[in-house]
Amino acid sequence: MISTITPFAALLAILGALLIGAISPGPSFVFVVRTAVAQSRAEGIASAFGMGVGAMIFGLLALLGLRTLMTEAAGLYMVLKIVGGLYLVYLAIRIWRGAREPISVAQGGATGVSSLGRAFGMALATQMSNPKIIAVFGAVFAALLPASRPLWLDLSLPALIFVQETAWYALVALAFSATRPRALYLGAKTWLDRTAGAVIGALGIRLILEARG
Repeated sequence: MISTITPFAALLAILGALLIGAISPGPSFVFVVRTAVAQSRAEGIASAFGMGVGAMIFGLLALLGLRTLMTEAAGLYMVLKIVGGLYLVYLAIRIWRGAREPISVAQGGATGVSSLGRAFGMALATQMSNPKIIAVFGAVFAALLPASRPLWLDLSLPALIFVQETAWYALVALAFSATRPRALYLGAKTWLDRTAGAVIGALGIRLILEARG
């Protein structure tokens, strides 16, 4: 049945499946929410762009054979999983240790280029180490990408994935940087941060154990 799917239908199916994967909460969602609420709207948007670039890279890798890497280059894939797991654990420790620290929230002031770059870079690293996105991209492309396809599909998919992923996380950043969500977060910062840190740390540990197992 997959062999009869048209390239345009395959494009829509892949984008739809990836959007569902992005919407389901995970480390990337937690990172964008925390950045937008605890830092600034601009840094939240910068982190959304980092997520978009990360997703685009995975789109390119999937086109080049992410599924093949997962099944045939087992050693390299195991290393990538361990590195990703270690980064998630590192991020979890940072969030946990900073849970009780007060946050000075900027009120309409200018946000420096360095802070935007830091938000972008950490978001990109978080996206690239996200075990969920690796599995989702590998499965979706293997199931829905036609073996014989036109060049325009290969050229458009990574760009559209970037637009879709960035738009979703930008909406998340805009929503959670509003006054009321920010106030709710700051009021319950300690336990929310520790919950987020525990979840991200557990995902990182699971990824490491899966790689070693």
